[in-house]
Amino acid sequence: MGMFDYFYSSYDLGEGFTGVECQTKDMEYGIGGSLSHYWLSGGGELYVMSYSGAYEFKIIQEGDEGYDGSRLWGNYEWERTGKRGRVKAYRMTGYVEIYPGLYDGRWEDWPRMMLHIKEGRIMDSYKCKRNECGMRIPN
Repeated sequence: MGMFDYFYSSYDLGEGFTGVECQTKDMEYGIGGSLSHYWLSGGGELYVMSYSGAYEFKIIQEGDEGYDGSRLWGNYEWERTGKRGRVKAYRMTGYVEIYPGLYDGRWEDWPRMMLHIKEGRIMDSYKCKRNECGMRIPN
């Protein structure tokens, strides 16, 4: 199964793909997903949510509040830095297959959509069936 990325579209991709949480493994070539969050704006521009710097890894030392000497692992926590996440343009070029995160039906019938993205903008999209999505090269 592996990891995936979250994909949300405000751009009109049609019923079942617009305004719902979708998933994909195609955003970061070669790794199949890193649980990142992507957004396709209503204008067709692609963005990634970045939380870099919003938290710091804090090791709880012996003598600090919250330290538990009986734990071999776990004397650490994530601490907020006061910084907030941000939305950054994602200027990828490629083909991305998305599918709704929730679907009440047979696995074989799970709806899918192929997106053609160029320099961070949607160029084309089409619905396809499982194992039938592929890159359609324009004439």
